Amino acid sequence: MLPQSFYNRPTLKIAQDLLGCFLVRKFPPLLTKERAGVRYKIVETEAYVGPNDLASHASRGETERNKVMFGKPGIIYVYFTYGMHYMLNIVTEEKNYPAAVLIRAVEPILNSKTNGPARLTKALKIDKSFNGLLIYTKKYGLWIESRDEDLKPRQIVKTTRIGVDYAGEYKNKKWRFYIKGNKFVSRK
Repeated sequence: MLPQSFYNRPTLKIAQDLLGCFLVRKFPPLLTKERAGVRYKIVETEAYVGPNDLASHASRGETERNKVMFGKPGIIYVYFTYGMHYMLNIVTEEKNYPAAVLIRAVEPILNSKTNGPARLTKALKIDKSFNGLLIYTKKYGLWIESRDEDLKPRQIVKTTRIGVDYAGEYKNKKWRFYIKGNKFVSRK
């Protein structure tokens, strides 16, 4: 399991270092045995860095919705969007500096035509009840484990984030990362 110190580093580095790591979801015992605990390879992330990033929820200051982003590194930040979808983020960097990494896609969830951050949370039954919990403990049934193998820099694609056209100069930041050639990366 990745320790809290993993998340207390620059967000852009963490977003890339999470690629190839495993998001582990342990389901409550009342669900089927086949889904008791499953590992999913993280294949796509997006970074949201600091109070000046106009694509970030923190760009307008601390609010009730985004206060978790201002917390200590390694906290789970789940928000509800478009009145129907949950998004899974992990808070990064030091406390009071609002930064987080959105987990956009994992392997194997669905397929390349239907993968994305909303489908990920739906499939893994991640909702607002995870908001504010720790990702570096098994206590809550959701954690991240290290990679099985190293990724070379040429295997990581850096591109612009999805759905942030409103973010001025920040819409062009290449803060979305994914594993080159992976069929589980979300569509634009």
